[in-house]
Amino acid sequence: MEVKSATRRYVGITAVAGLAFGLAACTGSSDDAAGDVDPDAVSGEITLLTPIFEGSPGQALLEDELLPLFYEEYPNVSVEVDYTTYGNLNEKLTTSVASGLVPDVMLMGVGWIEGFADKGVLAELGELGLTEDLLKETYDDEIVEAGMWEDGVYAVPIMLDTRFGVARMDILEEAGYDAPPSSWDELVEIAEATTVRADNGSLERAGFDMLSLDARQAFEVMLFSAGGDLFDEDVTEATFNDEAGVAALGLMTDLINEYEVEDIGFTSTDDIVNPLINGRAAMGIAHNNLWTQALEADPEALEHMEPFLIEGTEPGMFFGGTLATVSNSSQSPEAARALLEFLSSPEAALAANEQRGNVPALTELLESDYVQSNRFVQFALENLEYAKREGGPSEWLEVRGDFAPAVEAALLEQKTPQEALDDLAALVDNAIE
Repeated sequence: MEVKSATRRYVGITAVAGLAFGLAACTGSSDDAAGDVDPDAVSGEITLLTPIFEGSPGQALLEDELLPLFYEEYPNVSVEVDYTTYGNLNEKLTTSVASGLVPDVMLMGVGWIEGFADKGVLAELGELGLTEDLLKETYDDEIVEAGMWEDGVYAVPIMLDTRFGVARMDILEEAGYDAPPSSWDELVEIAEATTVRADNGSLERAGFDMLSLDARQAFEVMLFSAGGDLFDEDVTEATFNDEAGVAALGLMTDLINEYEVEDIGFTSTDDIVNPLINGRAAMGIAHNNLWTQALEADPEALEHMEPFLIEGTEPGMFFGGTLATVSNSSQSPEAARALLEFLSSPEAALAANEQRGNVPALTELLESDYVQSNRFVQFALENLEYAKREGGPSEWLEVRGDFAPAVEAALLEQKTPQEALDDLAALVDNAIE
């Protein structure tokens, strides 16, 4: 398997003398749109806050490859970049809002838009020509809605990160199975058959790993596969404690305590090597960047990894991602809009996704060399119709940290699944009220 070098990744980007921005072309029907503004007339010093393009490779991509292309199109605009991580992003944003020094362009996660739009921090992008209907011509409906609040568009997607099932087919085949599970019953059966314990009962291989993933996200994948949702249609009340949610958390609890296919502490989110790579798990719920992790740790393991949708009453897959927003208080709104368009254009977005091993939000990129060479990213794009996101209410950032402790309380049998989810729902509903 060929691994492309950093210099080869951006062929088609650096070769473009004048970048034709995909979104700018879409906005020609709006008199106010950046696509109708003479680039030479757009000027200003703007700031970009970004949790992606991290590390030396990411910084080199943004500052040496991408921003020079932006400056070719907009020579009178300068961009100051503030790098952060997703772990520090909320604090950065909150501090900037409190100080009144909000960056002109901010990249933030799915589930974050509602809260900052509700506080008036974000500019409504309809005047740019970025209407809901227009965006849905090039993005999946659910992805567009992740950037909306109260019928307004406040963000444009750049990349997605997804969670779905992954099976080590070499291990499954040794146990007599030629395909990943297609139902919860099959998942339990195959997980039991592929779990390995030593004579003293200690776990050597998990049949189904859930613990190397954030507990909230693991629960959400199972919830979605049970046909459940986090909130009601109006996003005014928690629904994850209904029959579907209890069934989902109940299955997770049973996998550990009744079927004993994984032990608490056997894996964790701090593991350097994912257990699906080193064979310590036969199946599990994983992030799509498991592909790039395996390329670095053990490329041969990729030959045996098969992605699959967790199938309960319906296929379940989770998606998060990164979206671009513009500050409502920007002193250079045209320059900020131009940078947003650039970062979310096919060329720039593709380069950013490849650097992180993530899933391009634009459906047109399904045919790109990067996607076609990454089976997990390709699988995610091909199955986006089944993906659901977290978030919804403007209070999401306040309550999402309460999910993992609630799930863990059930897994440790400190509470029943119903008790754990009812207590969590009470906390969430109180925050929404």
